[in-house]
Amino acid sequence: MNLVHKFLDRTEYADYADFAANCKLKVPEKFNYGYDVIDEYARLAPEKRALVWCNDKGEERIFTFGDIARLSDKAANVLKNLGLVKGDIIMTMLNRRWEYWIIAIACHKAGVVIIPATYMLTAKDIAYRINGAGAKALLCINEDSVIKYVEDASNEFPQNFIKMTIGKRDGYLDFDALLEEASEKFEKVETDLYDEMLIYFTSGTTGYPKMVAHNYLYPLGHIYNAVFWHEVIDDGLHFTAAETGWAKCSWGKIYGQWIAGTALFVYDYFGRFTPTDLLEHIPVYKINTFCAPPTIYRYLIKEDLSKYDLSTLTHCSTAGEPLNAEVLKQFYNATGQLIYEGYGQTETSIILGTFHGVEIRPGSMGKACPLYDIHLVDENYNDVCDGETGEIVIKIHHPQCGLLYKYHNNPELTEQLLGDGYHHTGDLAYRDEDGYYWFIGRADDIIKSSGYRIGPFEVESALHEHPAVLECAITGVPDPDRGQIIKATIVLAKGYQPSEELKKELQNHVKHATAPYKYPRVIEFVTELPKTISGKIRRVAIRNNEK
Repeated sequence: MNLVHKFLDRTEYADYADFAANCKLKVPEKFNYGYDVIDEYARLAPEKRALVWCNDKGEERIFTFGDIARLSDKAANVLKNLGLVKGDIIMTMLNRRWEYWIIAIACHKAGVVIIPATYMLTAKDIAYRINGAGAKALLCINEDSVIKYVEDASNEFPQNFIKMTIGKRDGYLDFDALLEEASEKFEKVETDLYDEMLIYFTSGTTGYPKMVAHNYLYPLGHIYNAVFWHEVIDDGLHFTAAETGWAKCSWGKIYGQWIAGTALFVYDYFGRFTPTDLLEHIPVYKINTFCAPPTIYRYLIKEDLSKYDLSTLTHCSTAGEPLNAEVLKQFYNATGQLIYEGYGQTETSIILGTFHGVEIRPGSMGKACPLYDIHLVDENYNDVCDGETGEIVIKIHHPQCGLLYKYHNNPELTEQLLGDGYHHTGDLAYRDEDGYYWFIGRADDIIKSSGYRIGPFEVESALHEHPAVLECAITGVPDPDRGQIIKATIVLAKGYQPSEELKKELQNHVKHATAPYKYPRVIEFVTELPKTISGKIRRVAIRNNEK
């Protein structure tokens, strides 16, 4: 059993047109995910599997919804006993520890605002987030490298700041010990749909991260992720490869998936990613549905996938950055599984996607999610025609689920980016006559060369078709004659070495794969690309190096 029926009249649709026209959320007058989803499952099916957690040390724990409900009540009492009340803010840096799911639900029940943050933050990052948001507490993993940065930042924390970690550590409260001691009876806190529930900091690809605030309507938007994009299975097992500090966790590891009745698989590791670790867990735990960013799929296709039993997989998906068609082709040839793309932001749930019943067109982001009123607009906010490039924007209606409602502590930015009644994504795309959206690039990343407007993604996709290319980034380099010329910064695959001959080969490859004027006149080979701590390529850093 699952709880989707509480929020949707039906989940089966004749085709995309039926889905787009008739899939509308039933928004309740009051909703708190902790009470109305977790506690409801605990009442109706307390033994229903909710979370399967294991780590790289061989440890394993399995939690039912009854367990999650009980432990989150205890954790809510921990927060209460520490003096945290409705509206107070706590930041977490828990990587993939099972405690994240307990404290997140506890915060929702207690009305405490949670900031999920990555464990990879430096001291400067930590201090910026704690002070910018006005947080009163921090719960982090007990790893020396993480604790070091927390300690380096702690002299900038406010007075009476609460520091907790997992296990014993001098100067820190032991969260697990507090959880064990806390009462299981928690007095319900009343929350409103429009109360602040969660804050995410954006990736900061072009500047300081923005504080994206979501309210209690936010989890409902993720029903579309789980049911119509991930196509999770009731009583199945879903694996999204993301740590808890990123919005992708909310997209794929808690809200919509649990509403849809699937259990979550969490593989907890610390440090360097090893692709084969993921592959080995799929047959062991009989994982059904899988979602990972394109970067992981690029690594997976470099492995001998025939060595792994992936027969339990029923659906694979991706988001975070555009998926190159060559990666889709190679993964399908090796596994028989297609990869269904989704597009959205920290500020949203899924905006565009290859939903159930939508045929994949390699390189396309798919079609519009009926949750949102999506438009492509020009510089004057006029809708563009099919085939023309425009910015992806969402016209805001109320109640609006799955979309930020403000930027925390920043009314000026809120007015600037939301005040005209639209959420501006800053991403450019065009829509074809069949309703498919095709990504062009960030507005800031568009290259203007000899009168042409060139999006980096199409050139990067062409390069990814060549076996020598593991990763690449396309940027514009100032040129006195053309305005800009195209530069490719490339990480080579195993077995390839930089050479002038290889540069010419890659240039000729692009000339034949796409319009010849789009070929990179400058190629630089590097060992790694500059990225945000969420793994997104920082083209702005490459551009800045050219100045």
